[in-house]
Amino acid sequence: MHHAVIQYTCLLAIILFVVMLAQKIKIAYPILLVLVGLPLGFVPFLRGIEIDPQFIFVIFLPPLLYEAAWNTSWKDFWKWRRVISSFAFPVVILTSCVVAFISAALIPGFTLATGFLLGGIISPPDAVSASAILKNIKVPQRFVTIVEGESLMNDASSLVVFRFALAAVLTGTFVFKTAAIDFVLVIVMGVLIGVAVGAMFYAIHRWMPTTTNMDVLLTFITPYAMYMLAEEFHFSGVLAVVSGGLFLSYRRHEFLSHRSRLQGINVWEAVAFVLNGIVFILIGLEFPVIIKNLGRDGFINALNYSLIITGVLIVARFICTYGATVVTMLMSHIITVADPAPGWRAPALLGWTGMRGVVSLAAALSIPLALKTGQAFPNRDMILFITFTVILVTLVFQGLTLSAVVRWVNMPDPDLAIPLDQQRQLMRRKLATLSLKILDEDYAEHTLNNEMVKSLKMRYSADMALLNDWDKGGIEERVEEFYKDYRTITARLLNEQRALLLTLNKKDNISDELVKHQFELLDLEEEKLRQFFEAG
Repeated sequence: MHHAVIQYTCLLAIILFVVMLAQKIKIAYPILLVLVGLPLGFVPFLRGIEIDPQFIFVIFLPPLLYEAAWNTSWKDFWKWRRVISSFAFPVVILTSCVVAFISAALIPGFTLATGFLLGGIISPPDAVSASAILKNIKVPQRFVTIVEGESLMNDASSLVVFRFALAAVLTGTFVFKTAAIDFVLVIVMGVLIGVAVGAMFYAIHRWMPTTTNMDVLLTFITPYAMYMLAEEFHFSGVLAVVSGGLFLSYRRHEFLSHRSRLQGINVWEAVAFVLNGIVFILIGLEFPVIIKNLGRDGFINALNYSLIITGVLIVARFICTYGATVVTMLMSHIITVADPAPGWRAPALLGWTGMRGVVSLAAALSIPLALKTGQAFPNRDMILFITFTVILVTLVFQGLTLSAVVRWVNMPDPDLAIPLDQQRQLMRRKLATLSLKILDEDYAEHTLNNEMVKSLKMRYSADMALLNDWDKGGIEERVEEFYKDYRTITARLLNEQRALLLTLNKKDNISDELVKHQFELLDLEEEKLRQFFEAG
């Protein structure tokens, strides 16, 4: 136990260093973590660290999926629901079929059931990988929504394919009609359970006397409750977490206080960062073990098969993206679609974002060592090696080259009818107008007699004056200079106030708790300042 604690402490230190290096050289940290994990797998001190697939499914997967769903825009998700659904279900099933037939024909000892097992494992792109990589790349928002939404939803369909294929290998039987009915049932019931559990936690948050810490803790219990309840009844735990997460995310302002939202965001960002880091570096750590199990001759054959199947996956995804474009154009004559003419750029980008990750890893490692007869599970090491190779190649190769593909495609944002800076000015104007109207109509006397309310009105009036100057044109640089000066002066005042608080805290007659509370208020003020100008 003592040795394991030291191992994981060192691993966390390595993760921190690698992420700092990734930020320095400006690449997505999952890519660098996987690459660093490869040589670390040969370090004797770290060899004892192994991946328990159930540990990943139960401990890692629910919070990671929930965090991704929580940060997904429901408005954009619903707008692109048809595209997301087509990639989440038909495309995953089609990809699984292609992988099944090709691997069964290519790899000695592979049956069609084993091929479907492999297809179910490697068919879904990873939500965590996609989100981490796209954060560093400037692409249209619709593209981000589709990729992240697809990655969230397709995990469920791929794991259902994996579950049925695994049962077919273990039992030697497969009934298509039964499997098709179960497939629909698993998906529908997974969604219903997720929404039902989400509604229960919504009621707890809203009508029970919770504190900020209780609210944050409840958000951690929520994804596990969704996942475990769905899995207990053999439905899709992944879809339960995703659907429940989207349900609660859309209503967060109804049941969470401002403090709960602020604290929850900070805590969840830190937790997701740690979990992502551990998962991706463990992918690299585990790969040398798989290579060792294959032996030298088996490694060369497995590498050839893996590269072929990876190429098949990449080509199949391009075919599916352009096929979906053709279907969308045809359907636009029958129903209203979000974009009747997608063009070639969006499918090209979407085709290059098939990075695999944690779900494929966990599914592959969950394959049992032996059949019910006691015989070794057929081609288990080969399936593991192919899965790890697909993850490495798609994550590293496609992840590193995605920014170059984005520049080559040069896709404008078709949804940006009004530039972001104009949208921002419009939003500020409406907020300032509303505030001034309320102050003038309902608090006119306060604005005359209450100095604090008067300063509040002056702040909104000053903001409105600057916005009016901006609309006149030709003085944008002067307005920007005003905002720059405001930020510099405010930051200086906050720093000086912190220094004064530290001095005051040395006096015996000043409460330490009071000083801490004042520090929190200053931190909130600085966070507001940062958010205001980062949005700009």
